[in-house]
Amino acid sequence: MSEAEKAPYVAKAEKRKVEYEKNMRAYNKKQDEGPAAADEEESEKSISEVNDEDDGDDDGSDEDDDDDDDDDE
Repeated sequence: MSEAEKAPYVAKAEKRKVEYEKNMRAYNKKQDEGPAAADEEESEKSISEVNDEDDGDDDGSDEDDDDDDDDDE
């Protein structure tokens, strides 16, 4: 692969590396603050994750898919 072909991938890798290092610094800072601060953050994340999952279940498509399989037989 030529340098010109590699350029977009190298740029993307550098950008992701910067984001990774930023996230690691934030993570390490939280670890240094102690478990109480980390527990509060995890609680907030858990609530948002639960809400995200609930949004997808409102359409009831999973239950309908199971019923359709039984009807085909």
